[in-house]
Parts: sequence; structure tokens; C-alpha cells
Amino acid sequence: MNNDTQARTHGVPVGVRRTIAYIVLIFFSVLCLIWFYILLINSTRSHAEMTRGFTLLPSTNLVNNWISLINGTIPIARGFINSIIVSVCTAVLTTYFSAMTAYAINTYRFKGRTAIATFILAIMMIPGQVTALGFLQLINRMGLDDSIIPLIIPAIASPVTYFYLKQYMESNLPLSLVEAARIDGSGEFRTFNTIILPLIKPAISVQMIFAFVGSWNNYFTPALILHTDTKKTLPVLIAQLRGADWLRFDMGQVYIMIAASIFPVIVIYLILSKYIVGGVSAGAVKG
Repeated sequence: MNNDTQARTHGVPVGVRRTIAYIVLIFFSVLCLIWFYILLINSTRSHAEMTRGFTLLPSTNLVNNWISLINGTIPIARGFINSIIVSVCTAVLTTYFSAMTAYAINTYRFKGRTAIATFILAIMMIPGQVTALGFLQLINRMGLDDSIIPLIIPAIASPVTYFYLKQYMESNLPLSLVEAARIDGSGEFRTFNTIILPLIKPAISVQMIFAFVGSWNNYFTPALILHTDTKKTLPVLIAQLRGADWLRFDMGQVYIMIAASIFPVIVIYLILSKYIVGGVSAGAVKG
């Protein structure tokens, strides 16, 4: 095969295909990032400036919007703390117990194993809104209404996270390693915590990101449960700020609050992003 043939694939030069690929990637990158740019620009503008139309240039009201938000009636600092507590606890509980469930079903051979796995997957098909009424009745009877506990404890059961981790273990966890640990006298919990968890660290990191972001952006359940302003999470407070009457409504405050609420998500992505590609690709089922 000569050099000219090697430089072409299906009649299209490699350089042309590479250029087209870069153009497409740049286009979609701009399409994804432009909304963040608009958000940041609007967070620097006052409410009066935004009523006059859109601009691509930042304004000078970023500090004023933040001071106005802090001094307003919305407990923004407490909302941040509540969201961080709920999201971190949810991410940790979801990944740990889902990994433990996936490990048990993937490793042990017992009667009813297939039925249990099928039942867990069937739960994935039930929308959360369908069970919301029963969930509210349950927490009212338990005296947990207007508390962040019902936002954290149910996170232990996460069928989606379990399914992903089980697929990852089937592809990347050799059962011979578990058998070797048992022969060496390692207990089941020690084997799971000191051997299995480090081996599935990429998958754990990916699912922690998804669980954190999902809990951080969750509005439906907190809006039903939380009633006191000092106990509400950020999405509920943002909706409350947007729903203010026209005398107190300030789009500058809304945009600066949304921009501030994105910051923890970006930090989590920066910390765990190096595991995303490896975790997703390794979690795929091998043919």
C-alpha cells in the first residue's frame, strides 16, 4: 500500500477528515459553553440593564448583585450548607451501598439471586413521581417532615447506580481475586473495603459525580418536604427567589445565585473528572 493510499480513507484525505472533526467539536463545544457565558454575563448586570435587552459584554454590577443577595431575605449561606450536606451524604451512601449490593449479587451464588437482580432492575422503571404521595405519608408518620434526612437515607437504594457498578464488576473484577482473599483469611467486609473498592475506583468516582450532581440539582423532593427557609436547599431557594412578587423581583440576584450554585459542581468535576473516561469505557460490557 503506497503513501497516497494510506493518506486517504474512502476517498477523503486524512487532513480533511481531521479538519471536519475539529470544526464539529468546536461547534458543539461553543454550543455547550455559550449558555454558561450568558449566565456569567447576566450575573454582572443589574435588573434594569437586563430589561433593556441582551448584550455579550459584562457589566459592573457583579458585586452589587452579590451584596444584594446576601442582604436579602433568602438565607443563601444556609442553603449552600444544606445542599452540600445532602449532596455529599447522598453521593457517598449511593455509591458505597450500591457497590456493596452489586458486589454481593455479582460474586455470591445463592438461590433467588437472579430474581433479586431482576426486581432491582424493575424498580428502575418506576418514576419517582409515582411514589411521591406514599413517600410523603411515610415521612409524616415518622415525624421527618421538614427535615433533610428523607433526602439522604433513601439514597442508599439506587437501582441505576447498582446496575452500572454491577456491569463494571462483571467486566473488570476477576472472581479469582476474591477467592484468593478468602483463602488468605480475609473477611467479607475487609475484602470489599480494602480490595474491591480500590479496584472499582474509576466507576465509584463516576457514580459519585452523577449522584452529587443529581442531588445538588434536585428540586422535586426538597420542594415537597422542606418548608422552613433555613432548611431548604439551593434549587428550592432559587425557585423561591424567582417567584418573588414584582416589587422584590431582581433578575440580577437570580443570575448571581444560579452562577454561585454551579461552582461546587464544577469543583467536583475537576476533582474526579480524570476518572470519567476510564470509568465509563471500562464499565461497558465486553463482547
